[in-house]
Amino acid sequence: MVLVPGVLLYFFALPGMNTAQERLFAIFASTIIALVAQPVRMGVSVLLAMTLLALTGTLTPARVLSGFGNVTVWMIFTAFLFSRAVTQTGFGTRVGYGFIERFGRTPLRLGYSLAAADLVLAPFIPSDTARGGGIVFPITRSVASAFGSEPGPTAGKIGSFLMLVSFHTTYAASAMFLTGMAANPLIAEFARNIGHVELTWGRWLSGSIVPGFLTLAIVPWLLFRLVRPEIQHTEAARAMARQELARRGPMERPEKWLVAIMLGVMAGWVTAPWHGVPNTFVALTGLCALLLARVIAWEDLLAEHRAWDALIWFAPLVMMSDAMNENGAIKVLSGGLFAGMHGWAWPVALLALVTAYCYVHYGFASMTGHVTALYPAFLAATLAAGVPPMMAALALAYFSNLNAAMTHYGTGSAPVFFGAGYVRQGEWWRLGFLISLVNLVIWLGIGPVWWKLVGIW
Repeated sequence: MVLVPGVLLYFFALPGMNTAQERLFAIFASTIIALVAQPVRMGVSVLLAMTLLALTGTLTPARVLSGFGNVTVWMIFTAFLFSRAVTQTGFGTRVGYGFIERFGRTPLRLGYSLAAADLVLAPFIPSDTARGGGIVFPITRSVASAFGSEPGPTAGKIGSFLMLVSFHTTYAASAMFLTGMAANPLIAEFARNIGHVELTWGRWLSGSIVPGFLTLAIVPWLLFRLVRPEIQHTEAARAMARQELARRGPMERPEKWLVAIMLGVMAGWVTAPWHGVPNTFVALTGLCALLLARVIAWEDLLAEHRAWDALIWFAPLVMMSDAMNENGAIKVLSGGLFAGMHGWAWPVALLALVTAYCYVHYGFASMTGHVTALYPAFLAATLAAGVPPMMAALALAYFSNLNAAMTHYGTGSAPVFFGAGYVRQGEWWRLGFLISLVNLVIWLGIGPVWWKLVGIW
């Protein structure tokens, strides 16, 4: 059934499009529908699309495979291997318990501790599923259990509050870094090709740091007011964290090497405008250091299926989006979809487009699918409305992460936190909508003031 829209688009003319544009858009649209519906694994859908593009003569075989030479794709591949190193050495868990032991004196401080742990890990783990679901969630679940807070009648003791804080801060941390979520580098690629702006690691962070910290400060406090935990003293959590840290002992050689290499990589990303080395090759240098220092082994690299999976399905998506931009399909689509906004003042157009981009995510179960399907068209529309290119690219980029707030399926970590059973679906959606409004006020209200100060527009 997911192929039906694509088949119809392939054989029936679309207004304003030529044959080459129609065929490419038809295959691209079917691929996106398949990524959202997931009748098969994402890699299978994308491999089928690649094959169809070549067999139908829509693109040349060399063009179909060109995505695997894209530096953005290799950036994502490398980031997943850093994620494996953080998890495999136990450093991520150590960071989480370290923040709890040091700062978790009250429920609110405990929430901030979980948020801080996520924030520290976000630059090196490009997946809120791996970071939030794989590292922060088990810690959150253990802390809740330590207070006797389980799903059901005792959820309100502290478990509901902690689950909500952990979820709503993990996607916010993803928004703050170019390497915080798998699709963020893809966004940078779209911004370069469509908006002709360079979203470097430092530029991304310079725009997100103030609204991001405001979100991480305000959202846990707001949740504390709305879902007030019954327990008001959390020394038990600090005691549990001390026990866990004592059991782990001091940092071992692999963890020390990992910290040194991660700091070096981050320094390389921040100073990229001065030394000129692309972010991808800074990351690959770090990966080589991890292998040479034996923090991870070559066998670990081969066994990291998430990295290889991302490489296989990500590269063709980048290629198809680039091809649609080159042959003018994106320009035709955005012109048709947003023609009614012609003549609007650009601040009004930006607010309307970003808000629409955020709330259309109710229909998506994947942030990557959302970005691939809609970011190019929305970016083209904001540029056509006269929005400064860097501002347009970054505003949509940040809400490609923040749009995860509303539902229990909008990003990979959401089913993990929701599935723990501490929060009812209606409550999850109600609070998610309220927090999405808070994010809009912070990022589109205060954000532009900060972006003006740092020269984004």
